[in-house]
Amino acid sequence: MTYDTKLGIEENKVAALSYVGLWVSGIILLLIEKENRFVRFHAMQSVLVFLPLSLLVFFIAWVPYVGWVLADFIGFPAMFLVVLFAFMAYRGMKFKIPFIGRYAYRFIYG
Repeated sequence: MTYDTKLGIEENKVAALSYVGLWVSGIILLLIEKENRFVRFHAMQSVLVFLPLSLLVFFIAWVPYVGWVLADFIGFPAMFLVVLFAFMAYRGMKFKIPFIGRYAYRFIYG
């Protein structure tokens, strides 16, 4: 059973989109989608995972001589996470990422 969203797209597709745009799409979907908790949960989880990860990669890249190499070693696995999380959300799964998923769940479902 699928539910519609404010965008007029099925909720599993919108939840997958919340991961594809990293934390930016998560924030946008949190602002747009006010009623669908499935989409809001995945959007919040996306923000809580990818915003700190993006900041970490950004600051590590500033380390002289080896920063860009270290940032790549963090950034490439992060792209795998994007694909994995988007695929799981598209399948309609409400999975909780360890540690972070608990906070996202509490924030959305109260």
